[in-house]
Amino acid sequence: MIKTVHMAVFDTFADWEVGHATAHINKTLWQLEPGTWQVRTVGLTRDAVTSMGGMRVVPDIALDELSPQESAMLILPGADTWESGVLAPFVEKAREFLAAGVPVAAICGATFGLASAGLLDARKHTSNAAEYLVYSGYSGADNFVCEPAVTDGELITATGTKPVEFARAIFARLGIYEPHVLDAWYRLYGENDPAGFFALAEYEEQRSAAAAQ
Repeated sequence: MIKTVHMAVFDTFADWEVGHATAHINKTLWQLEPGTWQVRTVGLTRDAVTSMGGMRVVPDIALDELSPQESAMLILPGADTWESGVLAPFVEKAREFLAAGVPVAAICGATFGLASAGLLDARKHTSNAAEYLVYSGYSGADNFVCEPAVTDGELITATGTKPVEFARAIFARLGIYEPHVLDAWYRLYGENDPAGFFALAEYEEQRSAAAAQ
């Protein structure tokens, strides 16, 4: 059974903040159940959008077509427009996901959008800075945690400067890798430690050998 992770796309979305997560969800190498996962994009409409990096993306579906029951997770990247309120429909979709027990992962400006709607008031969370979220008018400052990424139940939040930690939290919540494989993945991509690469290569070699028997 294919499990679909939906990633929100809209004009000025910060493409680099979600690159590690989406690439390795789609990439079967090292996964616990290869071929299980896919990423699909969701826009306010099906009209093309342009990322902050200038990439033109045509959403796979429109937001009103998205149901939590048909998704494994909703990923919300940062953008220049979260503070303006124009992305409020994505916030309401996140509320729907959380109410249904389906994970939501928000990074950078997306955390501001969730905060402004009260979705962080009773959940441990992080963001670019505690002071940044204060401007949202939220009441959750006591639950702010000064960490690169924070998971509280079905909600993952992260600062925009830590996309690798954001990806690691997503993989852990979805169970995409075995724990020791995820540790090796982070050593490679988060710490630039060659030992992580060799651990991953050894894991894949052992798995291939076992499959050939």
